[in-house]
Amino acid sequence: MCVPAQLVAVSLGHWLHHFRSLGLIAVGIADNSVIPMPGSMDVLTIWLAASEPQYWPFYAFMATVGALVGGYITYALAREGGKEAFEKKLRKKQAEKLYLRFKRWGFWAVVLPAILPPPFPIVPFLLAAGALQYPRKRFLGALALGRGIRFTILAGLGSVYGGAITGFFSKYYKPALGLLIGLAALAGILALVEYLRYKKRTTGASVGAPQPKAA
Repeated sequence: MCVPAQLVAVSLGHWLHHFRSLGLIAVGIADNSVIPMPGSMDVLTIWLAASEPQYWPFYAFMATVGALVGGYITYALAREGGKEAFEKKLRKKQAEKLYLRFKRWGFWAVVLPAILPPPFPIVPFLLAAGALQYPRKRFLGALALGRGIRFTILAGLGSVYGGAITGFFSKYYKPALGLLIGLAALAGILALVEYLRYKKRTTGASVGAPQPKAA
């Protein structure tokens, strides 16, 4: 017996309602993946902080954790694939511009994009950081700082203007949550496929590379 799509969406909505922090991490992973969902993390953070204003620092923290996990996965993919794989994703001129920005700004080339709201993209900077072998600890520190500032502001606003926000979401939260979860699942699948492709390329390159001659 087939379960109606509406029932599935409602069930997923109830699941996310009861496991809110896990939902933030799941959407954060998708939002910072190679198939991003601009604004989805912001909306979810604001809504959760508005629905429980006393816990807004917790939701800001969990949103930052989700963004860190998703951002690191994207960074690790690009780090493994290197510049060649990165330049296949973007036009060479765009890649060169990002390289120059990293050389000029360094740490702040991750912090600033992490703070800025949509439609400013962060994924190209995450990929560039990995492709350029930017140090892991500095990358995670920069991403945590930028996303921490952003989600603290958003969650704080959600807690202050909670009444108006929850009134809006009480009408539309079920279809919105169903859409967000569906997009998160799709992005996760595509990110996994992309990771396996990177793995195959790098493995093939290492196998095909000429072996050093013995002295």
